[in-house]
Amino acid sequence: MNFPVLINLSVALAVCALLYWLQVKHVSFTKRVFTGLGLGVVLGAALQAVYGATAPEIAATGAWLDVLGSGYVKLLQMIIIPLIMVSIVQAILKLRNAASLGTISSLTIGILIATTIVAAAIGILMAKLFGLSAAGLTASTAEVARGEYLQGNLAAAKEISLPSMLLSFIPANPFLDMTGARKTSTIAVVVFAIFIGISATGIAGKKPEAFQSFSDFVHMAHVIVMRMVTLVLRLTPFGVFALMAKMVASSSLQDILGLASFVAASYCALALMFGVHLLLVSASGLNPLRWATRIFPVLVFAFTSRTSAGSIPMSVATQTSRLGTPEGIANFAASFGSTIGQNGCAGIYPAMLAVMIAPTVGIDPFTASFLLPLLAIVAFGSIGVAGVGGGATFAALIVLSAMDLPVALAGLLISVEPLIDMGRTALNVSGSITAGTLTSRILGQTDLRVFHSDAEANLDSEEQVA
Repeated sequence: MNFPVLINLSVALAVCALLYWLQVKHVSFTKRVFTGLGLGVVLGAALQAVYGATAPEIAATGAWLDVLGSGYVKLLQMIIIPLIMVSIVQAILKLRNAASLGTISSLTIGILIATTIVAAAIGILMAKLFGLSAAGLTASTAEVARGEYLQGNLAAAKEISLPSMLLSFIPANPFLDMTGARKTSTIAVVVFAIFIGISATGIAGKKPEAFQSFSDFVHMAHVIVMRMVTLVLRLTPFGVFALMAKMVASSSLQDILGLASFVAASYCALALMFGVHLLLVSASGLNPLRWATRIFPVLVFAFTSRTSAGSIPMSVATQTSRLGTPEGIANFAASFGSTIGQNGCAGIYPAMLAVMIAPTVGIDPFTASFLLPLLAIVAFGSIGVAGVGGGATFAALIVLSAMDLPVALAGLLISVEPLIDMGRTALNVSGSITAGTLTSRILGQTDLRVFHSDAEANLDSEEQVA
């Protein structure tokens, strides 16, 4: 390790010390996350200004920052499956009503898919207003390689059908799905947890002692898992700082400027769709500004980490402790939202790509004969998108192949893919929280005392695990 890298890491450690001091002083969770985000941007920009995005010092520093940033993401991923399992089983034990379970699932999935269609329409509108087209774009070596990679994965996308997708939700080997081996593993674990919960409620009347023992066990497991969630979430400001610093330091400003219109159109579409979320929340009778303020830390994490699935623990904790959404609904929304109906990755992005690429093969993308099938395919393609970095690519492959458009042209956007993916992921998570909020309000289960609480709800407070 050379001297410049030691200096860089010393500065990073000083920032971490500051963030820890803020935690000791009981500064609110939101302010600490925002501080970590801002200092990450400042450090990343300073490193790039001093060394350049491709300098070996940047790579070496980024590797050490990755220990903190990616390590934090891995810890969150570690607790996803235990959290889903115990939370959903406990929720079903409390419900003891299969009809309520079906209503919650139907409402959540319906809202996710409906908002994805709206997101796709907004993406199409932005592509029209900004005059986006893939015609005339030049490809570098990396972009050509990316195009070849997409072409190689085209066969897998073409094999996707609604029956096969629904079949993939059934966990033939639930223990395999607990390892996250498949794109739909999260939903498969949800299905397995539902079966456990329903089976347990089935013995409540026949074997009350056995049911009570199992219920006590699930409750204790839930308390322990939520304690794990609390401990990991305390690291959020540090993880956000490291992830943002690395991203900013290694980004190429020249590549971003070269595709500035696409970046601008994408973020305008993302902002408009977030506005739709706020309108829906407002229509449900909740204060949209308070709602947005309380989910801000989750969106920041999703933005910097680029993982919808990794955001599940923080999303559930935020919905329950800050928005007043019951834990069962929060878990369903966060879990389904990491795979189904991702507003950014499966809605805006593939729709914009389709509109951009269509003119290269002589198709007018702004006709009803093109737009109506596109929206229908986007709705279908939004089912089963993996909730990790790269899920948008798979959704785009499904849409482009179904519309008979050349998929290799999507590789021309590789240089700005990470920057766009950050905003897409944040919108995905906002969409899942919106679905949970609306479902809770429609069913009349929102705890308004929690939502309207004047005190800052701290995600790292000890009361969460009591």
